[in-house]
Amino acid sequence: MGNHHQHGAGPTSDGFHRVPLAAALAVTLAVFVLQLIGALWTRSLALLFDSAHVFTDAAGLAMALGAASLAARPATARRTWGFRRAEVVAAMAQAGVLLAVGLYVLIEGIQRLVTPTDVASRELLVFGIIGLVGNLAALLILARHRGANFNLRAAFLEVLADALGSVAVILAAVIITLTGWMRADAVVAMLIGALILPRTMKLLHATVNVLLESTPAGIDPDAVREHICALPSVRDVHDLHITQIATGLPVLTAHVVVDDDCFSSGNAHRVLDQLQTCVAEHFPVSIEHCTFQLEPDSHRLHEDGLAH
Repeated sequence: MGNHHQHGAGPTSDGFHRVPLAAALAVTLAVFVLQLIGALWTRSLALLFDSAHVFTDAAGLAMALGAASLAARPATARRTWGFRRAEVVAAMAQAGVLLAVGLYVLIEGIQRLVTPTDVASRELLVFGIIGLVGNLAALLILARHRGANFNLRAAFLEVLADALGSVAVILAAVIITLTGWMRADAVVAMLIGALILPRTMKLLHATVNVLLESTPAGIDPDAVREHICALPSVRDVHDLHITQIATGLPVLTAHVVVDDDCFSSGNAHRVLDQLQTCVAEHFPVSIEHCTFQLEPDSHRLHEDGLAH
C-alpha cells in the first residue's frame, strides 16, 4: 500500500477567513439593531420582517464563524482530518435557513397580495437605505473570500440576500410613496424570495453531495480509471473511490493491479510515483491526498477464492 504526502488535515487558512466573517457579523448585527429600532418606531411590518431576515442571517454568519474556528483546529489521533468538514455542515445549515426564509417570503407575499398591509413608506425608505449601506459594507468585506470554501460562499449569500432585501424595502417604499399601492411591498418581497431560492438550492445540493461522499465536481472517475490503467505495468483498477472532505480537499483511494514482476524487480515504488503524479497533475482538479493499494496480478486468484 502506498500513500501520498500530508494525510493529516494540516494547517489551513481558516484562521485568516475568520477575520472577514467576524467583521461581516459585526456589521450585520449593527444593521439588525438599527432596523429593529426603525420597525418599532415606524410600526412598519415590512421593516420588522426585513429585520427578522437580517437576524436570521446574523445567526448564519455566527455559525459560519464558529465552523471556521473549528476547522482551524489541528488534526488529532481521534479526528485525523481535524474539523475540516465543519465548514460543509455549517454551509448546509445556512442553506437550510435561507431556504426556510425564502419560502416564508413567498408565502407571506401571497398573503399580503390578498390582504395589503399599511406601511409608513417614508420612514421605511430611510431605514431601507441604512440597511443597504450596512449590507454593502459586509459584502465588500466578504467579496474577496467568497470562493475560498463552502462556508464563506454561504456567508456571502446570506449577506447578499440581506442586501436584496434592503433593495426590496427601498423599492417598495418608493412605489408606495409615489402611488399609494400597498401591494408593492408584497410583490417586491416575492421577487426577492424567487432570487434567493435558486442560489440556496445550488449550495444545498453541493454540500449534501460532499456529506454523501459523492465524486467532487470537475472529476470524472472513468477518466481517472482510464488514465491509471494506461500507465506501464498497470493491469487493472478496482475499488476506486473519489470523495471530498471539505473545499479544495478531494481524496482518492484505489486498489491497483500491477504485473507480478513489479514486486520481484523492486519497481513497485516507481509505479507508485507514477500513480501519484498522474492523479495530482493530469486532471482539472488536483488530487494530492491519495492512497493506493498495489496488488500483484496473481492476487486476483486469492480474491476470487475469498469471494467464493
